[in-house]
Amino acid sequence: MPRLFTGLEVPERVRARLGLVRGPLPGARWIEPENFHITLRFAGDIDNRTADEFAGFLDDVEFDPFEIRISGLGVFGGNAPRTIWAGVEGGEPLVNLQKAHERAARSAGLAPETQTFRPHITLARLRGTRPEAVARFLGSRGALISEPFPVDRFLLFSSKPGSGGGPYVVEYAYALGPHYGYGGDEAPV
Repeated sequence: MPRLFTGLEVPERVRARLGLVRGPLPGARWIEPENFHITLRFAGDIDNRTADEFAGFLDDVEFDPFEIRISGLGVFGGNAPRTIWAGVEGGEPLVNLQKAHERAARSAGLAPETQTFRPHITLARLRGTRPEAVARFLGSRGALISEPFPVDRFLLFSSKPGSGGGPYVVEYAYALGPHYGYGGDEAPV
């Protein structure tokens, strides 16, 4: 039973810059830069038939390439911080691509996503980290903004249950723009 999710890759130069955010923070488990990605739709642990259907419906997603950029750092969890993230700006194209992934997941029989899409790159998972320490840490990192970078494909990833941060395996790559398809030149990887 695979654990699957769709996402966007992050170029090496941006991963390297995000890797510089790391620093001493009690309770932080830093994600390795090679595992940085932007999740579009988490499918979770699904059976092989549903996984194949999901992959097939993703093949029907047709979208023009667009640009995104990293903008800012933040934390999920409020007074019980659990994740440090880098924000992603992509405007309407990114939101619409995520909606297309949601439609593909629902067409494959997956339950609707209950959380509002908030594009980000997870940098660290936190356990027992005090909110004040996180605030000081983020304050010391200043504003983080990258140059825009292109999104010309999306990926179907798999991961081991409970791994929470990689390693991730690219199962399929789907090109944006001219439609090649999951059974064609782009996949499997």
